[in-house]
Amino acid sequence: MEQKLIIDADPGVGDALAIALALLNPEIDLVGITPTAGCTSGENASHNVHAIVGLLDPPKWPRVGWAEGQPSTSDLFGGPNPRILNGPAGLGDLEVPVAEPHQRHDSPRLLIDLVRSHPNELTLLTLGPLTNLELAQERCPEFLSMLKAVVILGGSIAHGGDTTATAEFNIFSAPEAARTILTSPATKTLVPLDVTRSVMLTYSQYDRLAIEKHSRLGRLLDQTLPFAFRSQHEHLGVEGFPLDEVVALAAVTMPSLFQRQSMSVDVEIQGELTRGMTVFDNRRVSPSQHNIDVLTDVDSQSVLDVLTQMVKRATAES
Repeated sequence: MEQKLIIDADPGVGDALAIALALLNPEIDLVGITPTAGCTSGENASHNVHAIVGLLDPPKWPRVGWAEGQPSTSDLFGGPNPRILNGPAGLGDLEVPVAEPHQRHDSPRLLIDLVRSHPNELTLLTLGPLTNLELAQERCPEFLSMLKAVVILGGSIAHGGDTTATAEFNIFSAPEAARTILTSPATKTLVPLDVTRSVMLTYSQYDRLAIEKHSRLGRLLDQTLPFAFRSQHEHLGVEGFPLDEVVALAAVTMPSLFQRQSMSVDVEIQGELTRGMTVFDNRRVSPSQHNIDVLTDVDSQSVLDVLTQMVKRATAES
């Protein structure tokens, strides 16, 4: 049975890869994609989502939202500049002409429409800041409770941050929204840096994918991942591409590959050095109630194996 899924994203090379895999996975019914501002502007994120869907031309097209808003200024606080890591438009070297949609569907409104059409059936996977979810919850107080589950890429337990010393990019970019969503009573799972950064695509693994560059997925991968490899090497000194977003997607489709723990989390929104930090209360005697499942470990090789199988199958078929 297909799993009904919405992806909220700010593409970004990593987001583009996860969206492509979800679109081409026969076990997923991707009913909607809601762009948000984050590593790029809301408008550019919207163009990128339309470009990815149009390039892949999946058998069933999802409904696509539209976002506005400025990109995150995380680089002003010492973090890497997302524009440098992902390219000026967010998709590396990929250039796909995109026609302006005849009617723009506001992302938070689309989220509300989708959950009302499929109450308690949809899993929402977030790959960017949680702005859209906060807006949807403000407009429709029952929004989160009508979802089957929420899987959130963001935060850190003990890894430290990737934007500041203490804060991960998605949480840092909209900490007030993150606090609203993470501390809500909804059924939700956090996929933190502690887990995602253990899965890295290396140059040799990329070569073994033997990508057919003339296929639709092959073109997307060939014009995004090599750019990402170069930028990771030149600007961060990393020899490979971290598959954070693919790990988050795997948390939805293959939960058996992960270990998890029920925890209590909150988000710091005022600290000069800790704004955007996910704070976990692990005291033996604590007034805090557990409010989220947090992934603590992953079978990294199995995630890479599944990625390889899906890419080879999709490029051979397209």
